[in-house]
Order: sequence, then structure tokens, then C-alpha cells
Amino acid sequence: MIVVEVRRDRIVVSGHSQYEASGKDIVCAGVTALVTTLIDSISGLTCDKIQYEIMPGWADIHFGNLSEESKLLVDSFFLGVCNIANEFPDHVRIM
Repeated sequence: MIVVEVRRDRIVVSGHSQYEASGKDIVCAGVTALVTTLIDSISGLTCDKIQYEIMPGWADIHFGNLSEESKLLVDSFFLGVCNIANEFPDHVRIM
């Protein structure tokens, strides 16, 4: 199961969805796309600085005081990951 923890200054995504075999897992691909887009969007579209570590089955994003633009990007990430969790509740959990 993929577990997504959204905090005031941090987002941690861990685990594997086990929805399908590696390379065919649409749940994992969807969450990964949201995570990488969030990182790239904050880094490339705002002046905010974030620190992150990303590897298979793990993403840890740290941020301080975010601009309104970055807060909107985080909110968009949260909406997207909630949609995936609602569609695949046995494979994604929001904490």
C-alpha cells in the first residue's frame, strides 16, 4: 500500500501499491507522476526552495514557508492523490 503523509512542512510518500506487476502498475504511476510534478513545479515555477529525496517506494519533500503559488501546487497535489486514494482505497491511504 502507498501511504501519503501530508504535513504543514513536509510530504512523505512511501510504499508500493501492489495493484499490478511492476511496470504495469497504474496506481504507482499516477502517484509517482503527481509527486514528481509537484517537485518540478515548485522548483521550476516558484522561487521557493525545497529539499527532497526520491527513490523507488519513497519520496520525502521538506519545505518551509511556502508562497501562495506553492501552497496552491501542494493543494493540487493533495486533490490528485485523494482522487487516486478514493478510486483505489485498498492501494493508497492518506494520513
